[in-house]
Amino acid sequence: MTVSRGSQATPILDEGVQILQPKHWPVPKGYSNGMMAEGRLLVTGGVVGWNEAGEFPEGLVAQARQVLENIRTILAEGGANPEHVVRLTWYVVDMDDYLANMRELGSAYRSVFGTHYPAMALVQVVRLVERAALLEIEATAVVPSGK
Repeated sequence: MTVSRGSQATPILDEGVQILQPKHWPVPKGYSNGMMAEGRLLVTGGVVGWNEAGEFPEGLVAQARQVLENIRTILAEGGANPEHVVRLTWYVVDMDDYLANMRELGSAYRSVFGTHYPAMALVQVVRLVERAALLEIEATAVVPSGK
């Protein structure tokens, strides 16, 4: 299903989440420019890539996979799934490491979140509270009212 927004038709995903893609803008790869949804708001804190024992795996890609799995666990606590996520903000300590591993990061992302690409931002930071953390991600999801 599509909805006309101004002069641009945008797809409506399951559960009423709509991708906002301004006319004449390049189509983003691996994220959306904007999303709109209706329901209950679920917000995570900054989630790092440690396991239940507080241990971090080695390397950015392994930590990213764990962060996304941790976010998926938090989403489940609120009755949500990855497709309900409308925004992710990534904080990385080494942008060059991120850029050098984009293909592997994309594969890790799809293995946990599938092909749902919310609005995203990527920010390099000097360091994170947890010294062993190579990245931290905040998620915002909209859970349909009926869930």
